[in-house]
Amino acid sequence: MEQNDQIQLFEDKRIRTAWDAEREEWYFSVVDIVAVLTDSVDPAAYWRKLKQRMKEEGNETVTNCHGLRMKAADGKRRMTDVADTEQLLRIIQSIPSPKAEPFKLWLAQVGRERIEETIDPELTIERALETYLKKGYTQSAAPGHPGAEGAHR
Repeated sequence: MEQNDQIQLFEDKRIRTAWDAEREEWYFSVVDIVAVLTDSVDPAAYWRKLKQRMKEEGNETVTNCHGLRMKAADGKRRMTDVADTEQLLRIIQSIPSPKAEPFKLWLAQVGRERIEETIDPELTIERALETYLKKGYTQSAAPGHPGAEGAHR
């Protein structure tokens, strides 16, 4: 699998993702999703317990989740459980959280944006600039902008 790691934002929280161009499928870090939906102090432990419970219930979703190396907080690439969109929706159903519905809408938006970017690659650049500006940088400090010598906030 040729993977293209990216960080997606959901309510300003980081979600590690990987785009599999061959399968045309997004993979999402399950631990990151659990962290966003539960506000757990230990999302990895929460995921281990949830995965165990789902297996005991006979849920095949967690059996089909696989691991990918993704950049961890320390900058190293570490194995983490990932799920595609269909698997993720099933996992989300097992997490009691008022954030579940907004998260499902966010997933649909991420998918739609990727499809649009495939059709019109210029949208990728526009979305990157929009994210850059949301982070508080000025357009004149954007990489590639004439006169940009560094990131100015």
